[in-house]
Amino acid sequence: MSWEPTQLGEMITVKHGYAFKSQFFADEGKYVLLSPGNFYEEGGLKLKGDKEKYYTGDFPNEYLLKAGDLIVVMTDLVNTAPILGGSAIIPEDDRFLHNQRLGLVEIKSREKIDKGFLYHLLNTREYRGQIRGSASGATVKHTAPERIYRCTLRIPKELKTQRRIASILTEYDDLIETNLRRIRLLEKSARLVYQEWFVRLRFPGHEHTPIVKGVPRGWERRELGEICDEVRDAVAPQEMDPETPYIGLEHIPRRSITLSAWGRAQEVTSSKHEFRAGDILFGKIRPYFHKVGIALVNGVASSDAIVLRPKEERLAGLVLSIVSSDRFVAEASQKMKEGSKMPRADWKIMQEFSVLLPPRAILEAFASYMVTTTLQLKLLAMQNLNLKKARDILLPKLMSGEIKI
Repeated sequence: MSWEPTQLGEMITVKHGYAFKSQFFADEGKYVLLSPGNFYEEGGLKLKGDKEKYYTGDFPNEYLLKAGDLIVVMTDLVNTAPILGGSAIIPEDDRFLHNQRLGLVEIKSREKIDKGFLYHLLNTREYRGQIRGSASGATVKHTAPERIYRCTLRIPKELKTQRRIASILTEYDDLIETNLRRIRLLEKSARLVYQEWFVRLRFPGHEHTPIVKGVPRGWERRELGEICDEVRDAVAPQEMDPETPYIGLEHIPRRSITLSAWGRAQEVTSSKHEFRAGDILFGKIRPYFHKVGIALVNGVASSDAIVLRPKEERLAGLVLSIVSSDRFVAEASQKMKEGSKMPRADWKIMQEFSVLLPPRAILEAFASYMVTTTLQLKLLAMQNLNLKKARDILLPKLMSGEIKI
């Protein structure tokens, strides 16, 4: 098996995207306007559900992407540029738009490189390191087609070897994506059950329960602060084990309730708040205010996150459902405290949010459902962590030829 150093410019071209007009950006529509935010750090397309940005104006048809198109990140808004140059493959026709912060990769000769192999190659540390090293910009980092072309990487000459490597890595990606779909379905189901029981008031036995002034008989109207507490257990960097999981706002996904990604305390330079597995983290500054999730492990959190702890275990699912609901986010965001830089959520105000507390039997039925659901979410998330770890160990070894295929 022969591996040769090759400049990417010998095999590919990269086409810039279109400058879509901001006045046609929308919260819903037919076409999803992709951005660097649609990329995972390790590569791959990250869909954001109802938080996608859509485009409703006219555009040249050549910027409507097709299934199988390979795209790369040309601009990263983060100074460390964790996704710059990273790649993703478009999953379907006539849905996704190619904007100017992304590049469309076209292969010059399919006899020299396999697209699946190229996708994984563009997500290797060696390639990403070269891209970051040549990037321009002090805060926002940019690359360009010419800089991508200059990247030199060793690749196998034989297409069958490239395809075999790609198929092994793709099997891991497919398993991870299957688990992500299951996680999204479980989270959607949990939201629907909460809506049905606690918002629409179609709980078990609702047909025989009179409702007076919006409150079913036997239920109580309480405040959020009566069923959970804010936890502010500060810990200094020198007191942390460097391997302690650290959750910053960047680790809390939008419209998801499973905190399945985190950094390490060795990245931390200032005091943070300790949390326990089962605690609920809530981003408190405006750009991240809709971010909320349940912690799967013990760790430390950004001081820009509010750590909530239910007063009783049986209240955990209810608290999680309340603070991740659209109504709570909308009402709390209207009452944000004006800060020196940007508005922030204020727990003193948030804790006054009105909640309905059902009788013991209904509460325990909902708690049982949520315990089962969150356990399944945890198992799937942990499976994905292990799959990603295994894939990330294999990726450089396969792509360098260290493991023979």
